[in-house]
This record gives sequence, structure tokens and C-alpha cells, in this order.
Amino acid sequence: MAVNNMVVMGRIVAPYGVYGWLKVLPDTEVIDGLFDYDTWWLGKGDDWREMVVETAKLHNDVIVVKLAGVDDRDAALACKGKQIAVPRAQLPEPDENEYYWSDLIGLRVKNSQGVDFGLITEVFETGANDVLVVKSDVVKPEVLSADADKEKPQERLLPFVATVVLEVDLKAKTMLVDWDEDF
Repeated sequence: MAVNNMVVMGRIVAPYGVYGWLKVLPDTEVIDGLFDYDTWWLGKGDDWREMVVETAKLHNDVIVVKLAGVDDRDAALACKGKQIAVPRAQLPEPDENEYYWSDLIGLRVKNSQGVDFGLITEVFETGANDVLVVKSDVVKPEVLSADADKEKPQERLLPFVATVVLEVDLKAKTMLVDWDEDF
């Protein structure tokens, strides 16, 4: 199945025990939202495979899950860092001005003054609101130094709230924000 037909719903953070169980950090509105799906797709980039969920349960702020074919700690360790996705066709359409986090990843962010902040690389929840991690893909000339090749792209954290996010265009892969360049 094509990656663009998937919606990432979480990621595997660690093995759990010695019998192939996995700790999953969900990116769903409710922590047990993944329980609605009997099969999950595991992968990253262009490498995805369908996995059957044998058993899943809540454990503190994560889900622990046993997937068919993952039967020992070594197999579970090989899954660490993989994303969990569900085919888009199985999900409800989001309401107006609502978005799946995975649809926001990769959008180019500019502010009202036309300043390009870079691409959204991550979205996370803080309790008060969701936060967009935006990384620039260019280093500003005034930041260049003798170690310019070691410079990291600038990272901004923007609150995903209506007063900041003015427009989201998924087709054009852009987001317009009301955010000062110096923040």
C-alpha cells in the first residue's frame, strides 16, 4: 500500500518484556484510539508491512501490544522506532479546520510577512494545545561561521491554535501563520 494512503497514528518506542510485546506511543486524540483497528501498518519511509494485532492494552501513558509474528525481544527490538499507520480509507474524514497530524508533517510554513520558516517535522501535544516543530532548511547568512557546515537548521515551536495558524493548504503543502520572525 502506498505511503500517501496511510495516516500515522503512533510509533513504537521500545520492546516490553521478553515475549515480543511492544510499547507504543499513540498520536491519537484518545489514547486507546488505535484499539479500533485489528491490523496496523508498521514502517518508515517507503518500507511498510501490515501486522495483525493479537492483543493490546493500556499501560500508564502508552499502549502495550502483541503483534502476530513478533514473538521475542529481538523481534520487538527490530520494531523500535517504526511508525504505526492505518489506511486513510479506514479513518473518518476530519471536520473543517481539523487535520491528522501526519498530514501536517512536511508542510512549508511562512508567516504573514512572507518569511519562510521551513518545514513541519513533528507535532506534539502539551495539554494546553498541540505544538508544531518547524525546522528551517537553510542557514541564515548572518549565522554562518567558520563551522558553517556544522550549523544545525533553526527550529521553531509554534502553537497550533487558530490565532497563530491562519491557513492550511494541504494540496499546496503550505501553512500561513501569524508569528514573528524573531520568536
